[in-house]
Parts: sequence; C-alpha cells; structure tokens
Amino acid sequence: MSKQSKRREALLYHEEPTPGKIKVVPTKKYATQRDLSLAYSPGVAEPCLEIEKDKSNVYKYTAKGNLVAVISNGTAVLGLGNIGPEASKPVMEGKGLLFKIFADIDVFDIEVDTENVEEFIQTVKMIAPTFGGINLEDIKAPEAFEIERRLKEELDIPVMHDDQHGTAIISAAALLNAIDITNRNIKDVRIVVSGAGAAAISCTRLYQSFGAKPENIVMLDSKGVIRTNRDNLTSQKAEFATDRAIDTLDEAMENADIFIGLSTSNIVTPEMITSMAKDPIVFAMANPDPEIAYQLAVDTRDDIIMATGRSDHPNQVNNVLGFPFIFRGALDVRATKINEAMKKAAVIALADLAKEPVPEQVNVAYGETKLTYGRDYIIPKPFDPRLIGIVPPAVAKAAMESGVAKQEITDWEQYKEQLLSRLGSDNKIVRLMHRRAKLNPKSVVFAEADQLAVLKAAQIVHDEGIAIPILLGRKDVIKKLMLEIDFDAEVAIIDPKSDVESQRRKEYGKVYWEQRQRRGITILAAQKLMRERNYFAAMMVNLGDADALISGYSRSYPTVVKPMLELIGLDKGATRIATTNLLMTDRGPLFLSDTSINIDPDSKDLVTIAKMTATTVKMFGLEPVMAMISYSNFGSSNNEKASKVREAVSYLHKYYPNLIVDGELQTDFALNNEMLKDIFPFSKLAGKKVNTLIFPNLDSANITYKLLKELNKAENIGPIMMGMRKPVHILQLDASVDEIVNMTAIAVIDAQKKQKRDQLSQSPK
Repeated sequence: MSKQSKRREALLYHEEPTPGKIKVVPTKKYATQRDLSLAYSPGVAEPCLEIEKDKSNVYKYTAKGNLVAVISNGTAVLGLGNIGPEASKPVMEGKGLLFKIFADIDVFDIEVDTENVEEFIQTVKMIAPTFGGINLEDIKAPEAFEIERRLKEELDIPVMHDDQHGTAIISAAALLNAIDITNRNIKDVRIVVSGAGAAAISCTRLYQSFGAKPENIVMLDSKGVIRTNRDNLTSQKAEFATDRAIDTLDEAMENADIFIGLSTSNIVTPEMITSMAKDPIVFAMANPDPEIAYQLAVDTRDDIIMATGRSDHPNQVNNVLGFPFIFRGALDVRATKINEAMKKAAVIALADLAKEPVPEQVNVAYGETKLTYGRDYIIPKPFDPRLIGIVPPAVAKAAMESGVAKQEITDWEQYKEQLLSRLGSDNKIVRLMHRRAKLNPKSVVFAEADQLAVLKAAQIVHDEGIAIPILLGRKDVIKKLMLEIDFDAEVAIIDPKSDVESQRRKEYGKVYWEQRQRRGITILAAQKLMRERNYFAAMMVNLGDADALISGYSRSYPTVVKPMLELIGLDKGATRIATTNLLMTDRGPLFLSDTSINIDPDSKDLVTIAKMTATTVKMFGLEPVMAMISYSNFGSSNNEKASKVREAVSYLHKYYPNLIVDGELQTDFALNNEMLKDIFPFSKLAGKKVNTLIFPNLDSANITYKLLKELNKAENIGPIMMGMRKPVHILQLDASVDEIVNMTAIAVIDAQKKQKRDQLSQSPK
C-alpha cells in the first residue's frame, strides 16, 4: 500500500462511520417515563443527597469507580513531538480504547490547552472529582515530573504518567527475568541507559528499587555520558551523573552487562555489542526502529538476550502489559495513589507469569509449539488472557498492604473470576487469529476479485501480511478497481475466461473429467466448466496452484458449495461437511453449528458436527464447552426432534467422555450458568462457561446467528467450513470487508493446519 493510500485509510478509519474511536453508552434502562424519572429528575436527587452525606457514596451511585481520565497537553506525542492538544486527541482516544478492550475501564480523554505547569495542575485538580484515576500522557520532560509529583501529592485518586512508569514496569519485569536466566545478581550488573527523558529516568529509578546500584549505572543523553562535571544538568539528570572518565556510548558499552535503550534508532553498532560482557542483555526500545536492529544484534552475539518495543520480534516491551491492569487493580480497591509498592507488585507479577506454562491459546496465536521461559520469552505476550487475572490482584494487594486502599477485597478467587468475566466483550481472538495467519501467510485465491469489497479485503490481507492474494475475475475490471483504491501491489490476476488461460483450462478440465467421467461428464463439458470462476478456483486449490480459496460474496451458498464438493471433496475420515460461525458476543466468543449445510441432521450427523466443531474451536486455542441445543431440557419431551439430540449426547458421553458436552438443553439454560446449576446441577456443563452451541437443524442455527449478528452487532466470523479436504471457505452473500478479511485469516490458518498435518503423515515413522 502506498503512503498516500495508508494516509487515506487511517483518516477514513477515524472519520467513518462515526468520527473518533470512543463513545458514551447508557448502562441503565431508559425506555419508559419511569426509567427517565429515575435517571434524572426527580429520582436522581436521592443518590445526590446520599453522596452529599458521604462523598465515598459517589463510588456506589456513579461511574466514578470505573472511569479514568487520559489527560495530555500534546507536548510530547510519540514520534510527532509537540503537536498541541487538539492534534493529540486521536492518540488519547486510542489510549482510551486500549483501557477498555484490555481491562474494561471506561475513559474520558481530556486535552488541556496549556504548557504552563501550574495551570495544567490546577485544571486536573478541578476536574478530578469526576474520575477514579488519572492517566497522564504525552507530556514533555521535565514538566512531566513536576506535574505528576504534585498531582500525586494533592489528589486522593491514583495518578500515573504512563510514558514514565509503563515502560519502567514492563522493562523491569523483563530485566529481572533476563538477569535470572543469565545467573546474575542485580546488585552487581553494570547498566548503560541511552536516553534521559521521562521514561529513562523512571526505568532507572525502578531498577534501583530492585537493587541496581547507582555506581554501576551510566546514563547518556544527546550530548553523551551524563557526568558530574557537566554544567546545567536538570535535577533528574544530576541524580544519575557518573564520575567515571568516559564520554561516549562506545566507552560506556565496554564490559557492560545491560544496555537499556530509550533514545533513537541505530545508534548501537555491532562493535559495541561485541564489547559487552558475556551473555549481554540488550533492551533496544526506541520505536518504531530500535537502537540496533534485532537481527543484527542476534547475529552479532549468539549469547545475547534481546528485547525491543516491536511485536515482530521476541520479548516485546509493550506498555499495554501494564497500564490497563495496574489501573484495574487500583480502581477496584479505590486506591488513593499508585505507589512504588503497587508498581513493584506489577513487575513481580509479570515476571512470575512468564515462568508459568503458557496457555494453548497464546501458543497458537504466536505460532509456537510451546512457549517456554528462556532467552526468547522473558516477558508475557500482550495477548495472554491470564494478564487480567494476575496483575490487578497483585496491584490491589499491594495497595491494601501499603495502606492506600479505601476498599478491601476479601475473596480473591471471586475477584479473579470477576476480572476474567470482564473480557467477555473483547475481540482479542480476532487479533490472535490475524497474528497467527501472519506468521506463515498462504496464497489465497479470491474467486470474485472484481467485486469492490472482495478486492478491498484482498488489499488489506496483502498489506497486513495475512495472505498472498490471487485475484480471479475480469482483468480490466480488477485493474480499474485497483486504481480506484490505490492497490498498487504486484499480485497475480487471473481471468479464467481469457485466451491466456486456455491451456490451463484444458489441463484443469482433463483432471475434472478424470474425476467425474463415470458421473455423466464429458471432457468438453469439463473444460467448459473451467471458464466458471468457482470451478477454476477450486481446481487451483485442488492441484496446489493456490493454498486456499474464498468465494460466495455475490452468489448463493448452494451454487458455490456444489463445485467445491465435486472438485475437492471431503477430508480423509470425514463423512460430511458442516459449518460453524464464530460470534464475538458480550459474554465472549461463541461458536454456533451447523449454520449453512445440514438442513435436518439426524443423531449421527449431530455427533459428527459436534466433533468437527470441537476440533475447530481447539484450532483457536480454546477448550470447547458444548451445549447440544433443543426446545427441551434433558428428556422433558419425547418428540423425535428432541430425542435425536438426546441420542447424540448419549453417544458422545459414551465414546468421547473427555469432550465437555451436554444436552439436550434450551438455549437460555445453556448460556445462563446460574440457572443451569440451580435446576440441573448434574449437568457436565454446570459451573462451566459454554462457548459452543450445536443446533438441531439448519433453520435454528442460521436464524440464531443472523439474529445475534444484526440485533447485537456481534462481530461474525464464518461460516467456517469443516470437513473439506482442502481449505475452502464460502462467504455469506454480501459479506462486509472485515468479514472477508477475517475469513481469509481463517482460510490461511486452515491451510497452515492441513499443511502441517500432511507433512506429519508423509514423514517417516
């Protein structure tokens, strides 16, 4: 994608369908006059009077306890500098979005039009009663130090400048583990810090709090080593001045154990890395380009432990590992501040989490057989679902123990369950899916690339590295559309009807005829069928000219399925095909089967559909918890429609006892765990969160998923085809660009999985 195209896409993302990235939504009913009279006058007077009696009641009756202000004056926006308050607003909205999706914290972003320290402090103090916490953002040093210091002293809610402390907390956790892996003692390590801004100062202070000695630390700014004999040092820089007779980074790096980079790109040379001590620890955290490129560093020293701020290398130091969860813990005990004890608790929690076995969901997302604690895994991954259940409790406990908590937590297990349930509306699984596809992108043929939405999706998956698109359709139409959307990449464009493809049509037709000659097809008819894009595309995948296929945008589902079944057929061991749809609901990811293929499956078919769906759910790194849906509950009806579901469950219980599945169940009981436990405590699903629904027929499954998708605006991924020999996925009619992109990622993951399986089956025993 060209720079101009990326610029246009970024602007459109922020402009449409609604300007900005965040909004306020009601949390109470408001449909009736009675509702409105409670929400406002006269009913609102009652909580007002209660708060007047006791200010702490504001947490009981308002949103203050889950509301954080992200406040900036736009003087130090990452990569952009001093751009002012209005220009910084998209960044602050983005920070608010991260708070919400990672820790379910609501945010108002506040942009303050002043560079005067006193004016800024007074402004924040005056609006502070609205909020449960203050996140200071993108404020230049040294003013940031004074602003944070004063606000922490003068306010009774937690205040944190994330630019300083976020990087400090995450890098400290990584550093503790790197020191542990290399069998060092933090009291003995020699540390070089490149950079003397707010983040560098905060990082170095935090390292010292864990035992790093001042005499073993050398800090550099743009003028070189900060020495005690330099003039006009700020108080913060003077705190880290050295009396060693060195001036340059080259000199500082000699025999150093650790390099901490918070400065600018490409200032560290291979020679500097070579001069470091055995098992050098290098954290090159400048963004977007580190102080030394990752590959160059690891090529220079095979004993190096390397971390960067980038997601495309191991050991990413990412602030999103910290600030959402730190504020979550602070808010949940109504902490009056975020103190050193709480920050250190977050460091230790993150460091310890990296030593624990990694969930399969994380391994799947990062394409690893098994992530394990070591040189390439010293810090948890940002997508690790355990973070919200580990870091906030550690922070909350530290707040209580250090005396800054106004509310205590007594049942920590219950608190952890509440934290985990907060992620129900998160679409993290989509990000995990895209990341997994990018690790090993496959060629995907788009059978309807002359449709604008399909072509736009192909552009996105190409630019994001999700897949290698092959575009099928009229070449003149595709090229014209590509010009319109500024899709200027070199990609394969194939028109199955063109003379250029005549030889390939003959070859494809011959193969098809050989497959179907005893089913009434002639070779001429077979070759003629290859002019149709779905037959041509299916044969491309069948013969390995493409890894996967996406079709169905403009044609009915049955007409697209037919050539796929004829040319590609069922997977080895499969007796039928089925589909499942993944919906991102408020309660978390929910799989629904079968949504597109089997009209009225019998009990054996339902068993097959359940088994295939369980395999698909596991493909996402999730443990399937399956409810077999009916209009009845556990034998309450003897009608054959209910009986077939009951028979399927009985078979699964007998022959697949490790599969977590039960039924027949009505949908509300399946999704409401309290109801299920109360009425049917014997169920295998009691106490578990159902994430998969197997429906008794196509009507109920298709209607349900489309109803949820439209009424609740739940993000939909699917139908995901199950049981095909090759990765073939068929869109619903008029699918959105996002849906096509997500289905392409699924197709790539499917291709990865099938390729790995085939390789294993072909390898010598």
